[in-house]
Amino acid sequence: MAATYLLPPSLLAKEPSGPDLHFPSPARERIAIASYPFREFIVGKEHKSGNPTIELKDFAAHVMAKFNINKIEPWTGHFPSTDAKYLDQFRAAVEKAHGAVVNIAVDGEHSPYAADRAEREVAIAFSKKWVDAASAIGSPSIRTNLPTAKDSKPDLERTANSLVRVAEYASTKNVVVNLENDNPLSEEPFFLVKVIEKVNSPWLHALPDFANTLARYDEKHAYDGINAMFAHAYCISHVKDSEADEHGKLVHVDMAKTFGFMKQHGYRGYCSMEWDRPGDPYNGTASLIETTLHYLS
Repeated sequence: MAATYLLPPSLLAKEPSGPDLHFPSPARERIAIASYPFREFIVGKEHKSGNPTIELKDFAAHVMAKFNINKIEPWTGHFPSTDAKYLDQFRAAVEKAHGAVVNIAVDGEHSPYAADRAEREVAIAFSKKWVDAASAIGSPSIRTNLPTAKDSKPDLERTANSLVRVAEYASTKNVVVNLENDNPLSEEPFFLVKVIEKVNSPWLHALPDFANTLARYDEKHAYDGINAMFAHAYCISHVKDSEADEHGKLVHVDMAKTFGFMKQHGYRGYCSMEWDRPGDPYNGTASLIETTLHYLS
């Protein structure tokens, strides 16, 4: 007998009915800078000796000075703490820089589709923890990840049942949850679209990454997948012009085609610059900003 899939009553309720974010229209104001490309400069385990050292709470001020962009997308690996005191300090530093957080890129280690129920519970709790953090620092959304499970292939039913609970919780905090086409096994774009459609919540959306799928699948599959994700995107996307595949070969993004998907689907959310290839992330990010301004203008 097939499993019956029902949304929790709270997701069927009228309050809140869905997110109501108001995005800026000017092209530059729609651009954010992801902290991940600057991991060798930000305090943490990936900081490279000899580089200048940036505290995460000062990242908004740093990118404002470097790029004249006042919006950031911090990565969970850069947060030294998630206690209330640090999150208050972080929010105060961002506000002092006249900046804003548009999304938190959340990376966990436990799979929401694992056959082991205990592991699924840990994954759900982890996402909820970062929903709380997003609420505390004023971020309208998080991107939660779907790590591969050791005991299962990607499973639509279990993934959806886990994420419906995350979305339900996020709705109480007025935080949107996004899924990104990142891991080629567990976050293949058409699988993510199925999950999003299965959950069918205004609080769960897609985060299309320009290059991740292109670096791991053939071009037709990749571009069709990115197009399908933009049909479900709401508030955040990752802009890249290239990325290295598993063999180190650089794959280049057709920027006109990919921004075309964005416009075709009427996407009005933020474009986060996520330079992700060898080389200087400052020059690379500046180049991405210039390209994005061209296509958004």
